[in-house]
Amino acid sequence: MKILENHNMRNYSNMKIGGIAKRFIIVEDKSELKEIYEKYGNIFLIGNGTNTLIDEGNLDITFVSLKELNSIEELKEGVIRVGAGLDFNKLIAFMNKNDYSGLENLAGIPGSIGGLVYMNGGAYGSEIFDCIKEIEVFDENYEIRSLKKNEIKFSYRNTEIQEKKWIIISATFEFKRGFNLEKVKEIQILRESKQPLDKPNLGSTFKNPVGDFSARLISEAGLKGTRIGGAEISSKHPNFIINHGNATFEDILKILALVKKKINSMYGINLEEEIVILKNNK
Repeated sequence: MKILENHNMRNYSNMKIGGIAKRFIIVEDKSELKEIYEKYGNIFLIGNGTNTLIDEGNLDITFVSLKELNSIEELKEGVIRVGAGLDFNKLIAFMNKNDYSGLENLAGIPGSIGGLVYMNGGAYGSEIFDCIKEIEVFDENYEIRSLKKNEIKFSYRNTEIQEKKWIIISATFEFKRGFNLEKVKEIQILRESKQPLDKPNLGSTFKNPVGDFSARLISEAGLKGTRIGGAEISSKHPNFIINHGNATFEDILKILALVKKKINSMYGINLEEEIVILKNNK
């Protein structure tokens, strides 16, 4: 493992906000996890930081990264085991090269395999669990074990992995033949036209309430373009909050609070964040 003391976390969040970590540990072998979790407290597992808002200042937190656990292994035709640290779009590229299909609707989502499986990430009617066959986890007893898909509880943007605070080490997928490149290109164009990808952001900020869309509610509430400090509710996609370059952690929290209060007062709906908010222990 590699241990970096007093490490700046700003570039580990897509929002480009973050303070100085007590330590940052890069895992080089899954067997190291037991030692890390037995030795250190207040640990936060950081993926690609694509949906993680990190507090500022000196952080009494030990960050752990699995970015070097990024292998792709074909166990048999259509059955692929992938390390949790692999960038998701590298899996899409592998699928394209080897003519495997099943996750094209998710193409373009920034994030690691572990992060997307952890929250059952999805887009355009598909979820990553659609193709999951098995996952390997480091559990609350500091043991490594494998679980079949039917042994895992999961739902919209939620899994029991979150609730039990397990760490995903790898995921095994089962794919069909016939990669749909045209679908991927179509989705890429759609993302670029509808999402503010030119500014730091954390993707969809709020989960969609049952039977509705957060973006629609925020737009109808007249909140598009609302700005607090350096943070703004995107006019291009109102469920995205963007950083104009000088936004602070508190700016983002104030925007979140404003949206939740307004939507609750207008519609009686309590929006729930899809992003992860990491506050320092004070």
